[in-house]
Amino acid sequence: MSCEKQRSRSMSKENMKLSKRMEAYRQRVLYSKPTLCSERAVFYTEAYKEHEDKPVIMKRAFALKKTLNGMTLRIEPEELIVGNHSSRIYAAPIFPEYAVEWVRNEIHEFEHRPGDAYYPDEKTKEEILSICGYWDGRTTLDKGRSLMPEKLQRIHNTSIIKAEGNLTSGDAHIAIHFRKLLESGIQSYLEEAWEKKETYAYALTEEDVRKYHYYSATAVSLEAFQDYIRRFADFADELGRKEEDAKRREELSLIRDNCSRVAEKPPENFYQALQLMYFSQVVLQIESNGHSLSLGRVDQYLYPFLLKDKEEGRYDEAFYSELLVNTWIKLVSIKKIRPWSHTKFSAGGPLYQNVTIGGQLEDGSDAVNELSFLILRSVGAAKLTQPNLSVRFHPGINQDFLMECIEVIQLGFGMPAFNNDSVVIPALKNLGVESRDAWDYSAIGCIEVAVPGRWGYRVTGKHFLNFMRVFLAAIDDGIDPVSGEQFCKGIGKLEDFTSFDQVMQAWDTQVRFYAKAGVGVDSAVDIILRDEVPDILCSAFTDNCLERGMTIHEGGSKYDFVSGLQVGIANLADSLSALKKLIFEEKRIGVKELRDALSTNFEGISGEKIRQILQNYAPRYGNDQDYVDELIKEAYGSYIDEIKHCPTIRAGKGPIGCRYFAGTSSISGNVPAGSVVPATPDGRKAWVPLAEGASPSAGADAYGPTAVMKSISKLPTEQITGGVLLNQKLSPSVLEHEKKRNLLINMLHAFFDDLKGWHVQYNIVDRDTLIAAKKDPESYKDLIVRVAGYSAFFTNLSPDTQDDIIARTEQQF
Repeated sequence: MSCEKQRSRSMSKENMKLSKRMEAYRQRVLYSKPTLCSERAVFYTEAYKEHEDKPVIMKRAFALKKTLNGMTLRIEPEELIVGNHSSRIYAAPIFPEYAVEWVRNEIHEFEHRPGDAYYPDEKTKEEILSICGYWDGRTTLDKGRSLMPEKLQRIHNTSIIKAEGNLTSGDAHIAIHFRKLLESGIQSYLEEAWEKKETYAYALTEEDVRKYHYYSATAVSLEAFQDYIRRFADFADELGRKEEDAKRREELSLIRDNCSRVAEKPPENFYQALQLMYFSQVVLQIESNGHSLSLGRVDQYLYPFLLKDKEEGRYDEAFYSELLVNTWIKLVSIKKIRPWSHTKFSAGGPLYQNVTIGGQLEDGSDAVNELSFLILRSVGAAKLTQPNLSVRFHPGINQDFLMECIEVIQLGFGMPAFNNDSVVIPALKNLGVESRDAWDYSAIGCIEVAVPGRWGYRVTGKHFLNFMRVFLAAIDDGIDPVSGEQFCKGIGKLEDFTSFDQVMQAWDTQVRFYAKAGVGVDSAVDIILRDEVPDILCSAFTDNCLERGMTIHEGGSKYDFVSGLQVGIANLADSLSALKKLIFEEKRIGVKELRDALSTNFEGISGEKIRQILQNYAPRYGNDQDYVDELIKEAYGSYIDEIKHCPTIRAGKGPIGCRYFAGTSSISGNVPAGSVVPATPDGRKAWVPLAEGASPSAGADAYGPTAVMKSISKLPTEQITGGVLLNQKLSPSVLEHEKKRNLLINMLHAFFDDLKGWHVQYNIVDRDTLIAAKKDPESYKDLIVRVAGYSAFFTNLSPDTQDDIIARTEQQF
């Protein structure tokens, strides 16, 4: 290695250290007990009561205004970037318009949860409970359940399909048009809304009336956003006049000036631009309780401001790093509480606020710049669960930057993850996304992708489809093994089949039915969210909503593509392999033997013998064996073929697309999904987790990471536009030497450039550490692990999710 590179590497390690101020701030946030804030719930309830006679969209606008004008403001003593969404440092607001049923039922149990616990005081509990009565029968949960056709309600109640998360909270899974916002400023959007509103002041048609209220609500919301920022300018000024420390007084003066500027006008420098980005992020979180509200390609949006600053000699690198770290700490301080039933699908309380760096420019050149390095290093220094950092990989990626990515991964908190330009960009173009937009994609939430500011709600579907419940029904004439219901008549039972082809036909019949059923559930939820909780500000900052006079849910965006979430891909692969090999080809196991073993959960000597045969005598997914890899490709193909014909409710309303595609980002849903699945033909015992994402089942991948990558690459990745999630767990010792780090880089190039893999992310933690942390959580409070498409503090996870992570294969190479 050259002296220059050694110097650069040593500088990067030095830059991956926190300032004393940010270290203190980080510790204060992370060691605060999560609690609740009642302010938003109270303000929204009051506003809805005050404006009962108004259209829903106006109620939403006035409720946001009341909240932003009345909520408690905080500027922490360490902060340079300001803005808060709750009255306390680590508090989750309550959003009663989505659901109060679970709040009322669980509020006294929040602190006793096995994971993701909250500790509200009695006064806050009383304030929250006092407003619940108003919302009974008015929430999206109440109305969404009743809107589903009876058969879909029954399917949803069996947990074959789960979509509760979006009936009890907002949507999100979007990134607004930050580039445009930073270039134009908030006032430009407000002036457009005023102008459009006047166009419809003498509304003649029903559509004119609707648009008049849309623009009126948009104007009220944008004005409220500006007022919120101005309140911070005044608050910083007030604090500054009382501040005795000269340096802090100067900082508060700068915060005041920044807020005064960006409340109306475009930012003039990097500091102001980052402040406006964060204000947008936090206010959109207040407007909607949605998660996966992402920041897009931050290294591209903010880079022009950094260059301008450098030309003017404004700040040094240490200050920029401190601003970025400050922002990451603020992102992690945003809390969202979910019902326990939904919390199990999002273990660790993630917000999935994705920041994407790297990738390519429209001309195909490498997009890595100085700011890409700064963001990477600041995320490494902060070592937090937010932002969810993604790197866009391509053959010409800057190799020094890639090596620094590996060094950050080596820190052991699961970031950054990698998405592959060579697959994603062509896949988007094939869908009809314009070339200039496809080149500008970013990760949204976990691994899903969209074009920031041009994509509607939501890039990821609202429902999880449990592949193994579908499969068990497929081999039992369509009868669900848990509920006993036959929602879709099958073609017979496994006992009646004379060939394996009939197994595949039975699967094809069932999965096509449930693919459409999942979209049906989504549609009911979509309609309720569209009609009851329109997200006005988010729509304003998304093309072409202001132009069309429509919210995102109505069809205002330029593009509208959605992915479903399929859980249990590896289990399906291994089950198909076991049936084909051991039942139909070798006849090593009889169907009755298999049925008996499954029905008894492999109890006894004979049951365990059958389980061992299932797991050890048939090819298993993740080992580069065509026998099983081709089976899952065919089986998944049935779902992919069916789902692509399913429209969203916005079809014909204006956006390009308005259809579904496949996606494997099951987040932590593999754990609760497994908890409702009996024993399966892959040798998996009843009620234990399914495999996560597109990764192999825990312990099934016996031939190292390269074999796993080869198996994954055989999936039709170009059609799984919702993402192909691959989690890899490596021992920390693997990356201790530069030779091994270079080997990992070569593996990444092979996986992405040659095999056309979609995505990969790494857990760098050994089994012993995880076991010790589970036993002694107080000693491992800072231990972060990659759960699925996101990272979480290990000790905040439920024991079931911890065990699932411990069980994953620890790879060596």
